[in-house]
Amino acid sequence: MSSEIAQFVEHGASRVTPQVIGRLLHKLPMLKAEFTQIDEPSLPHLIDQLEFLADVVEDVADGSYQNLPYHAFAVAAFALIYAHKAVDIIPDEVPGIGHADDSAVVRYALLRYRTQFEAYAISRELDWSTITTAP
Repeated sequence: MSSEIAQFVEHGASRVTPQVIGRLLHKLPMLKAEFTQIDEPSLPHLIDQLEFLADVVEDVADGSYQNLPYHAFAVAAFALIYAHKAVDIIPDEVPGIGHADDSAVVRYALLRYRTQFEAYAISRELDWSTITTAP
């Protein structure tokens, strides 16, 4: 994972405030539906990864999961926000690579807090191996 992606995500996560989380939670049902429409054969795991992070954010925000460090929560939230942004590093409309930047941000989040996200998956009886960190 490039240091530029790491710096970008870390900076973005540092700007996640309770107000940002509130807006994200309000939009989350729509975002989940939007994410299912991603058609990027070169990134077969992206939809599942985004759905996983959305579930994490929901469960932490509503207090049903309390074992995630705040920074991991902020990184997950930032990844969801970035994946939804209309203006990306690579426009989503570019065939074959439009979601590569989204995938890089999501994968960084999953790798950075792999142990914590795996613990969440286990607590929800999810098979962590299906939430791969592969593109």
